[in-house]
Amino acid sequence: MSSPAEHTPASAGFIVDDAEAGQKLMNLLERRLSLPQPLLHRWIRTGQVRINGKRCQPFLRISAGDAVRLPPFAGSLSKQAQTASQISQERTARKKQEVRLGAHPGKQDTPQAAPEEAGPLEIIAEDDDYYAIYKPAGLPVHPGTGHADAVTVRLRKFAEKAAFTPTPVHRLDRDTTGILLVAKTYTALRYAHDALRNEHALHKEYLVWVHGLWQKTSPVVLRHYLHKDDVNGREIMVADKKPGHGQEAVLSARLVRHGQNASLLQVRILTGRTHQIRCQLAAVGYPVIGDAKYGQKDTARTLYLHAARLILPDGRSYEALPRWSGAFAAEDMPAPLESDLQG
Repeated sequence: MSSPAEHTPASAGFIVDDAEAGQKLMNLLERRLSLPQPLLHRWIRTGQVRINGKRCQPFLRISAGDAVRLPPFAGSLSKQAQTASQISQERTARKKQEVRLGAHPGKQDTPQAAPEEAGPLEIIAEDDDYYAIYKPAGLPVHPGTGHADAVTVRLRKFAEKAAFTPTPVHRLDRDTTGILLVAKTYTALRYAHDALRNEHALHKEYLVWVHGLWQKTSPVVLRHYLHKDDVNGREIMVADKKPGHGQEAVLSARLVRHGQNASLLQVRILTGRTHQIRCQLAAVGYPVIGDAKYGQKDTARTLYLHAARLILPDGRSYEALPRWSGAFAAEDMPAPLESDLQG
């Protein structure tokens, strides 16, 4: 890896690192500089950005060792943009804290709550291409309204000197726990995204506790068509059995064991749809325990949905049991679930 000084945007250019190779020029500049696309397009179009001394196109794929020239003022603009982004995130975090404390943000005498500090990341496995992170409940993958802290924020802090900021391959809902795969290089990210587009190539499994006693002892394939709808004033995903009503969602589920009017299921998703597991299981009468959005109001404060296993097409496997306790504890990892796609 190149020295940290080479990755400082204040310079008039840089040498492309191995971890960055394969990206389109526009994507590289966006990652490096955090500047808007129209500005970057203008720099490229007017020849202020050059590759190995030559004029270039925004969608040229760059190679390791390429010399990228930038306008001399690119560094200062980049720093301003990054500072503005940080201030915006801190302001959002303060507003969130004020709401929690019952404060009134508009009053001058209201004490300002300190912004949330980005916490650590728990890395449970690592190889040359990926980190496998154990994502806790309550931590979103990306920052949003009321959530300045996120996995991506922590990754930027964790690898602030790296040429390529480690990037999540996929996403998990905020309250879902478990394995989140993070690419260390652009090549690794592209490989995993290609596998995700071929929906049966990337093997993703979850462990989930549902209300009710699951009746089938062999794997069951659930197939629905999901679309967004407004239900009781809330926008949620709705499962329909009729083709053409939204995007096809397919999963395979197998009973692990029964509890007291509850069942622990092993689920393999065969498509990646928003809230797929929660929506589909609720649609067949087995809502996830702790899921008030798609299920029922209960006393469980934990969403019992956990990303337990991820297997890449080349056979690399990442696993982690959920850290549930008591009657919900899962002590053994089931064997990988094969799916009958004709089911």
